[in-house]
Amino acid sequence: MAPEPLVSIGFIAKRTGNAVSLIRYYANQNLIPSIRTDGGNRVFPRSVIRRVSFILIAQNMGYALDDIRQLLSALPDNRTPNKADWARLSKVFNVHIEQKIAELNLLKSSLAGCIGCGCLSLQKCRLFNKEDKIALKGNGARYLLGDTPTR
Repeated sequence: MAPEPLVSIGFIAKRTGNAVSLIRYYANQNLIPSIRTDGGNRVFPRSVIRRVSFILIAQNMGYALDDIRQLLSALPDNRTPNKADWARLSKVFNVHIEQKIAELNLLKSSLAGCIGCGCLSLQKCRLFNKEDKIALKGNGARYLLGDTPTR
């Protein structure tokens, strides 16, 4: 199998529509593989284009870089990821997407009522969360986190 062609950081930046500094940042964060030439320049496997696109999509969905790094760790660095590699990654990612959809649907339906935040500033909150009893289950918007009202 022939080695994957290497391209410049400028090529990756232009192809993905991002600044060179962002590509450099991703490389420094070990999100994308890079190789240093004898002259000290970075070059990248051409397949990094797809990884950068994945990173940007995941960030737009609210994923932290540590989570993205973990997801990308399933892809091989020594060769161009193939369809099977991306399919395995997409299965994990799809589970996360389904969880996010469920959380967003819960948020959508809860916004009209109480989210268990403990604010007690709305008249209705006293009905759902009298004396902030949900706080016994922990900090944050407890109903959105899956807790049920305590009576």
